[in-house]
Amino acid sequence: MKNKIIFVACDTSNLSEIKKIIKQTQTNKLKIIPKFGLQFFYSKNGRKFLENYKKDFWLDLKIKDIPKTALSAVDSLKDLKKCKYITVHTTGGLEMLKAIKKKAKSINKDLKVLGVTILTSLNNKSLKQIGYTKSLEKLVLKQTVLIKQSGCDGIICSAHEAKLIRRKFKKLFIITPGIRLPGDSANDQSRVMTPRDAFKNKVSGIVIGRSLTNGNIRNNTQRLIDHLNK
Repeated sequence: MKNKIIFVACDTSNLSEIKKIIKQTQTNKLKIIPKFGLQFFYSKNGRKFLENYKKDFWLDLKIKDIPKTALSAVDSLKDLKKCKYITVHTTGGLEMLKAIKKKAKSINKDLKVLGVTILTSLNNKSLKQIGYTKSLEKLVLKQTVLIKQSGCDGIICSAHEAKLIRRKFKKLFIITPGIRLPGDSANDQSRVMTPRDAFKNKVSGIVIGRSLTNGNIRNNTQRLIDHLNK
């Protein structure tokens, strides 16, 4: 199972909780990498913690701005030596994506830039409300083509679209959020799937948060291991 990449979403600004999540999700049976988002990065102790963190992590900032500003944002992360993944919004456009990939490569040749397509909290109804006319699947496919053109390293999409994307892009690095263990609440997510079903759709890795971090973290981690072993 170690060939399956699992990212645990560390969605809190509480440093003690962050340390607890990292410690209690560690296992020799799975490769679990912490993912830190805006909430922790912007917190009082967040950035300092990441400056000194000694293992690989994903910084999920979902950068989107004009190319010059986006470049400055990426450049400001160069002291985070163990950051191996950053996210950008694909809707920032081709020029922004190209510029960020070039900057990331100059900072650290191993730093992967992942393009966020449509957030897993959105559905077709939500997209119509904000002015999109194409279906969710067509939008994700179009954005994936953009990511490929830009030279970025992979995409973030729900496991539902991943199956379609994988048919067209056999070697693309695909990470899927919106993952829930069987029986767990979807909460604010619209497009969810279990870990096992997501890997059946040939994703490269999954992001799992509340199914691991709510309640007994060690027990939840074992639930994940048991689920993937079935």
